[in-house]
Amino acid sequence: MDWITNLFNGNTLALIGAALAVFLAGTGSAKGVGIVGEAAAGLVTEDPSKFGQALLLQALPGTQGIYGLLTAFVILNQIGVVGGPMKDLTTIQGFYVMASALPIAVVGYFSGIAQGRAAAAGVGIIAKRPEELAKGITFAAMVETYAVLALLASILMIFGINL
Repeated sequence: MDWITNLFNGNTLALIGAALAVFLAGTGSAKGVGIVGEAAAGLVTEDPSKFGQALLLQALPGTQGIYGLLTAFVILNQIGVVGGPMKDLTTIQGFYVMASALPIAVVGYFSGIAQGRAAAAGVGIIAKRPEELAKGITFAAMVETYAVLALLASILMIFGINL
């Protein structure tokens, strides 16, 4: 039963939250970047001069992974893993921190994939009308809005926890 006590230790729960933020948001970004990469590779084989435009669109879904990493860094800083002595969190505090990581973890996962699909459609736009790149970026950037909102929610919740 000692492993159960360690699993539900506040510090362990907080670290699980930080890991989920990185893992899920990063996975969504990796999938999104991959989706755009597949579309961009097809475009570039037909017209290598569009590489720069396609690369710009491919970079967009990568931001969710950055947001997850930022959230994890804030958690690690708040609990003392980075930049100070480790705090001894209660189980409830650990659950609070873990729950605070969930908005960017879950939204980051799904929005990374959705943004990849939108950016891949943007690659289709530049295939036929390269002068319309800004429209493709705008469509993909609309998905980004929800990742930013999730990041903001996670950060505000983390800073709102009394540790």
